[in-house]
Amino acid sequence: MSVWALGLNHTTAPLDLRGRFAFALDQIAPTLQSLRSSFASGRHPQVEAAIISTCNRTEIYCASEHAALDHTFGWLAQSGGVAPALLRSHAYTLHDDEAARHAFRVASGLDSMVLGEAQILGQMKDAVRAAETAGALGSTLNQLFQRSFAVAKEVRTATEIGAHSISMAAAAVRLASQLFEDLHQTRVLFVGAGEMIDLAATHFAAREPKSIAIANRTLERGEKLASRFGGEAMRLADLPARLAEFDIVVSCTASTLPIIGLGAVERALKARKHRPMFMVDLAVPRDIEPEVKALEDIYLYTVDDLAQVVQQGQANRQAAVAQAEVIIDAGVQSFMHWLGQRGTVPLIQQLNAQADEWRAAEMARARKLLARGESVDAVLEAMSRGLTQKMMHGAMAELHAGDAASREQTAQAISRLFLRKER
Repeated sequence: MSVWALGLNHTTAPLDLRGRFAFALDQIAPTLQSLRSSFASGRHPQVEAAIISTCNRTEIYCASEHAALDHTFGWLAQSGGVAPALLRSHAYTLHDDEAARHAFRVASGLDSMVLGEAQILGQMKDAVRAAETAGALGSTLNQLFQRSFAVAKEVRTATEIGAHSISMAAAAVRLASQLFEDLHQTRVLFVGAGEMIDLAATHFAAREPKSIAIANRTLERGEKLASRFGGEAMRLADLPARLAEFDIVVSCTASTLPIIGLGAVERALKARKHRPMFMVDLAVPRDIEPEVKALEDIYLYTVDDLAQVVQQGQANRQAAVAQAEVIIDAGVQSFMHWLGQRGTVPLIQQLNAQADEWRAAEMARARKLLARGESVDAVLEAMSRGLTQKMMHGAMAELHAGDAASREQTAQAISRLFLRKER
């Protein structure tokens, strides 16, 4: 059994390229079906697969009897509508122990923009559930991910990898406080109502701004989130007309196209008499058109722009990283040992089936002897001899076959198998 992975993340690919390969959670199942169907016509009909897609990464994990990296790579390039050469220049590919180590590091927060952040673990669990629901998760990938979750738990328990980590939301608050002297006097708009917006709203609400509003496509969901922070909810369709009211805009939706355009921001600036606006686009693909960044009095930050802020202070956690890597190495060795044993499963199954067949035959013969009135002792003796002969027949035949060299190898193997002393 082989395991392979390929992907692109915040360190290998720019934001706009990552956006072409971003899959919302409800897209995972049909996307996995498409991927697995693409294998059906080739040499790999039984392929396990899972897709992890976040604002910082898109990764595909697969398992099958034989690795098919080139095929998987071609499928991903086609799904994103990019040339394979372009994708290859920004992607990474991993085999077996490298794929396992990468999965363990991602789950543990070692491969994140925010070192030690815990959000990725929940996102990985969501991806695994989606793969399982789609029927794409087999025993090999299930073991890989369950072990990655166990390793991540041990890393967080045994090290201080998550201590003092700066989240994307906290970084946004820090940047906003540099632009506005007093966040108490600001009006904040959050676009979307997902997990990232929930986190961002929590951080900004702690600074007690003048007002908080949630704009969401589904008003009911927006109202539910807004009520937690004493804010108001508004429909996404009303956003262009009301954009000028807000000093701070934080957006993160699952839209495949920008929902805040250049024209809307220009009109908002004019209505504000060019008072500055602080905007954070945490979405991949983008929620805010990139041209907005060029406007005067607009301070627009994307997830990639926040990288320098969230990486501050990481040097203080390098000792924890070293400890985490030791835990991960042990986890990788354990998984590879398990994966290696998987190769013997068919043989073990065949041996068990053969043994059951022998046992059934001897039991049937014993019942006939008992029915004819043979003594129990004689029947047990005959059954034990019959089983012993069946078990020894193949070994004895091999000892008398072949040349001297092969007989010597057979003798050594039989000695290890049949003449082991119990400890």
